[in-house]
Amino acid sequence: KATGDAPILKQSKFKVGTGERFRFVVDFLRRHLKVDSVFTYLNTSFVPSLDETIGDLHRLYALENKLVINYAMTPAWG
Repeated sequence: KATGDAPILKQSKFKVGTGERFRFVVDFLRRHLKVDSVFTYLNTSFVPSLDETIGDLHRLYALENKLVINYAMTPAWG
């Protein structure tokens, strides 16, 4: 989900393999938003390590079986 002044992606939901690392999501957002830097947050509260797997993050933090990742162009939550 876009936060603050971040552009909204045309598609709002994506499927990512459980073995992928969070770095994959950050790189994906940077490519699609055509920016060098993007700030990402899990459930509007914290930034997971880039080496965490999506499967582990989903198992621990998914809400209603969805892993919500917010992104912004500037720091949004601290």
